Amino acid sequence: MTLKKQSIRKGMHVVLDGRLVEKDELIQLSESWTESQENFFRKMLKQGGEFKIQGKKFNITLQDKILDSTGKKDTGVITIPGLDSRF
Repeated sequence: MTLKKQSIRKGMHVVLDGRLVEKDELIQLSESWTESQENFFRKMLKQGGEFKIQGKKFNITLQDKILDSTGKKDTGVITIPGLDSRF
């Protein structure tokens, strides 16, 4: 089983041996991986980090999520219906 395009989400930057890698190239690389290596790569896609698979050095960085002061996801601007609001 290989990786699928939807496994690599927006906001993930995968660097292989110092260069940025596209989704298609990662899918081709994953064809030669064992099942445990693929599961490890999927886990690292979620949390990010630096690791090696088959002697190739990967570095995954994730886009930071916007959190409020309580540590919850920011909901954005809240509009309250009133006299000025239109439907």
